[in-house]
Amino acid sequence: MTPRALALTVEDSAEQSELLRHMLEREGYEVFSAPDAETAIAAFPTIEPEIAIIDLRLPGVTGSECIDLVRSRFPGCRIIVSSVLDADEYPSADAALPKPVTSAVLHDVLAELSA
Repeated sequence: MTPRALALTVEDSAEQSELLRHMLEREGYEVFSAPDAETAIAAFPTIEPEIAIIDLRLPGVTGSECIDLVRSRFPGCRIIVSSVLDADEYPSADAALPKPVTSAVLHDVLAELSA
């Protein structure tokens, strides 16, 4: 059996985090959920994410800073920005996932990234 690809989610809303976990598992991913950037960073030695969905509005280390750290540690990881902010305020990323997130939009984003 082939191991499932790992998705890292960095989301401070427990409800949004659980929703992302559920949707990503349905898409075939194993999920590591972090409630903040510091937790994600602490896990870097033990994870190897294929994709990372990162909320921009995080307590402490910002989402933009977290994106930079994930990108430098895991250069092959595809970065998906998730936020309630206007898309023109998003930092450079491989894809955008505006909130509220739906499974159909997530599915389309993942399909586009794998094309």
